[in-house]
Amino acid sequence: MTGAADRFATGALLRYGLFGLPLAMVALPIYVYLPQFYALRAGMSLGAIGAVLLAARIAAAFIDPLLGWWIGRRRVDRNGGYPRYVWLALAPLLAGFMCLFHPPRLGPAGTLAWFGATLMLVYLGFSLATIAHQSWGAALTQHPAERSRVTAWREGCGLFGVVLAAAVTGAAGYTALSLAFAVALLLAAAVLARAPRPAIELPADAGGLRAMLAPFAERRFRALFGVLLVNGVASSIPATLFLFFATDRLRLGDLAGLFLIVYFCAAALSMPLWVALARRFGEARAWAGAMLGSCLVFVWAYFLGEGAAVAFGLICALSGFALGADLALPPALLAGVVRQAGQSGRGEAAYFGVWNWGVQMTLALAAGIALPLLGWWGYVPGRSGGGAALAGAYALLPCLLKCVSAWLLWRAPLRDC
Repeated sequence: MTGAADRFATGALLRYGLFGLPLAMVALPIYVYLPQFYALRAGMSLGAIGAVLLAARIAAAFIDPLLGWWIGRRRVDRNGGYPRYVWLALAPLLAGFMCLFHPPRLGPAGTLAWFGATLMLVYLGFSLATIAHQSWGAALTQHPAERSRVTAWREGCGLFGVVLAAAVTGAAGYTALSLAFAVALLLAAAVLARAPRPAIELPADAGGLRAMLAPFAERRFRALFGVLLVNGVASSIPATLFLFFATDRLRLGDLAGLFLIVYFCAAALSMPLWVALARRFGEARAWAGAMLGSCLVFVWAYFLGEGAAVAFGLICALSGFALGADLALPPALLAGVVRQAGQSGRGEAAYFGVWNWGVQMTLALAAGIALPLLGWWGYVPGRSGGGAALAGAYALLPCLLKCVSAWLLWRAPLRDC
């Protein structure tokens, strides 16, 4: 742990944060590419895809607090603790990802079952690795300035992982993506073994369901969690619909990978600015400002028509710049909530387990509601029709939700975290 005046060296932060790169290489395909992949390549309907995603993400959402409790009930020490659970996650994460994007030739029922089973395997490995890695970072330091640096390095590496996944998929397809992910995962895990460890050696309280729900007893956490849910749905809807919007509304499917690269590169470049703004104005205020700025930019996507490549590229760049705050500041705020609750060194896993439960629920709601509704409104991927509904769901609804989340964040008791 660092003291008030201590700073982690850049190399130490890189060794810790680099593991965010392969985790992000999983997240992008699952949240962006997967619906279109199974709709066009496996012939599944949007309703079936939405139902599987909803069921799998709800199941994963309830697994996350259990994983957080399981991790947190063990000792957090230099010899094991959080790193132990990262290593345990590697096998299911790698095997699940490979199987998910390389399904065998099966009938409709078999494809549906394969989709659901392999998706759950990915979620299990991803959740275990993510909760352990995030808890590890939160336990490293309680100093506010260092807290933002730790999360910014982790999320910044994650953004480069997203860019790498988009570039590889666009240039060489899903087989190349799987190989790149396997190499990145194993290399980052080897580097992570040399990352700084939490110095705290406290046993966590193992209280079953009561321990899992303990974060909700904290007023600050309840307020932050409410912001997470609303803002998460706002962000998950356009992520789910991005390829459909780029392909069928703008007729720019060939440029989808480039748009993603622009979006996430802008987010990565914005990280130092958001860390500086958080240090100057506080993490909550900086994040709220980013939400409102994102709405002012993204609402214009509704008015775009066929071939609007330059305008959409500009929207991707500016909204990606705001994304940097969405990635860097919420985990830092959560680490502050854990500190204010007196749970540093013993409660991070429980808090991040519940936090990731909320993330999974927002993804479940986005996919389980947006995709079936679009199908009901007449939108069919690859065909004309339903364009207005698609544009409204992609651009207007997220902006409305972002405004609500900014208002909730501004009123939340988080400025002393």
